[in-house]
Amino acid sequence: MSKNPSHASQVSRINRAIGQLEAIKRMIDNGEYCVDIISQLRASRNAIKTIELGVLETHIASCMAQACSGKDDKLKAKRISEIMELLKKYE
Repeated sequence: MSKNPSHASQVSRINRAIGQLEAIKRMIDNGEYCVDIISQLRASRNAIKTIELGVLETHIASCMAQACSGKDDKLKAKRISEIMELLKKYE
Protein backbone atom coordinates (compact mmCIF):
# COMPACT_ATOMS: atom_id res chain seq x y z
CA MET A 1 0.00 0.00 0.00
CA SER A 2 1.30 3.44 -0.94
CA LYS A 3 2.01 5.99 1.75
CA ASN A 4 0.85 8.75 -0.62
CA PRO A 5 -2.65 10.17 -0.21
CA SER A 6 -5.43 9.02 -2.49
CA HIS A 7 -6.64 11.30 -5.26
CA ALA A 8 -9.51 9.00 -6.18
CA SER A 9 -11.97 11.83 -5.56
CA GLN A 10 -10.53 13.55 -8.64
CA VAL A 11 -11.27 10.66 -11.02
CA SER A 12 -14.82 11.82 -11.80
CA ARG A 13 -13.49 15.29 -12.60
CA ILE A 14 -10.81 13.77 -14.82
CA ASN A 15 -13.45 11.74 -16.66
CA ARG A 16 -15.48 14.92 -17.23
CA ALA A 17 -12.40 16.73 -18.56
CA ILE A 18 -11.72 13.80 -20.91
CA GLY A 19 -15.31 14.06 -22.11
CA GLN A 20 -14.87 17.79 -22.71
CA LEU A 21 -11.70 17.19 -24.73
CA GLU A 22 -13.38 14.50 -26.79
CA ALA A 23 -16.24 16.91 -27.50
CA ILE A 24 -13.73 19.56 -28.58
CA LYS A 25 -12.12 17.08 -30.93
CA ARG A 26 -15.53 16.36 -32.47
CA MET A 27 -16.13 20.10 -32.83
CA ILE A 28 -12.86 20.43 -34.72
CA ASP A 29 -13.62 17.38 -36.86
CA ASN A 30 -17.04 18.87 -37.68
CA GLY A 31 -15.53 22.25 -38.59
CA GLU A 32 -17.41 24.19 -35.94
CA TYR A 33 -16.92 27.89 -35.33
CA CYS A 34 -13.52 28.90 -33.89
CA VAL A 35 -14.92 30.97 -31.02
CA ASP A 36 -17.11 28.07 -29.90
CA ILE A 37 -14.08 25.76 -29.91
CA ILE A 38 -12.04 28.28 -27.93
CA SER A 39 -14.85 28.64 -25.38
CA GLN A 40 -14.85 24.89 -24.85
CA LEU A 41 -11.04 24.80 -24.63
CA ARG A 42 -11.15 27.44 -21.90
CA ALA A 43 -13.79 25.45 -20.03
CA SER A 44 -11.64 22.32 -20.22
CA ARG A 45 -8.60 24.28 -19.04
CA ASN A 46 -10.60 25.47 -16.02
CA ALA A 47 -11.69 21.88 -15.32
CA ILE A 48 -8.07 20.73 -15.32
CA LYS A 49 -7.10 23.64 -13.07
CA THR A 50 -9.79 22.54 -10.60
CA ILE A 51 -8.31 19.02 -10.60
CA GLU A 52 -4.82 20.43 -10.11
CA LEU A 53 -5.96 22.52 -7.14
CA GLY A 54 -7.70 19.50 -5.61
CA VAL A 55 -4.52 17.42 -5.83
CA LEU A 56 -2.51 20.32 -4.41
CA GLU A 57 -4.96 20.75 -1.53
CA THR A 58 -4.66 17.05 -0.69
CA HIS A 59 -0.87 17.32 -0.88
CA ILE A 60 -0.81 20.26 1.53
CA ALA A 61 -3.31 18.68 3.92
CA SER A 62 -1.50 15.34 3.93
CA CYS A 63 2.11 15.36 2.75
CA MET A 64 2.97 18.88 3.90
CA ALA A 65 1.14 18.50 7.21
CA GLN A 66 2.89 15.19 7.87
CA ALA A 67 6.31 16.68 7.10
CA CYS A 68 5.68 19.74 9.26
CA SER A 69 4.42 17.74 12.23
CA GLY A 70 7.58 15.63 12.31
CA LYS A 71 11.07 16.43 13.48
CA ASP A 72 12.78 15.89 10.12
CA ASP A 73 13.84 19.41 9.11
CA LYS A 74 15.29 18.18 5.81
CA LEU A 75 11.92 16.67 4.85
CA LYS A 76 10.14 19.90 5.76
CA ALA A 77 12.54 21.92 3.62
CA LYS A 78 12.18 19.45 0.75
CA ARG A 79 8.36 19.64 0.79
CA ILE A 80 8.46 23.46 0.86
CA SER A 81 10.99 23.50 -1.96
CA GLU A 82 8.80 21.19 -4.06
CA ILE A 83 5.83 23.53 -3.73
CA MET A 84 7.93 26.60 -4.49
CA GLU A 85 9.35 24.95 -7.63
CA LEU A 86 5.85 24.08 -8.81
CA LEU A 87 4.69 27.64 -8.27
CA LYS A 88 7.69 29.09 -10.09
CA LYS A 89 7.45 26.65 -12.99
CA TYR A 90 3.74 26.95 -13.67
CA GLU A 91 2.80 30.50 -12.79
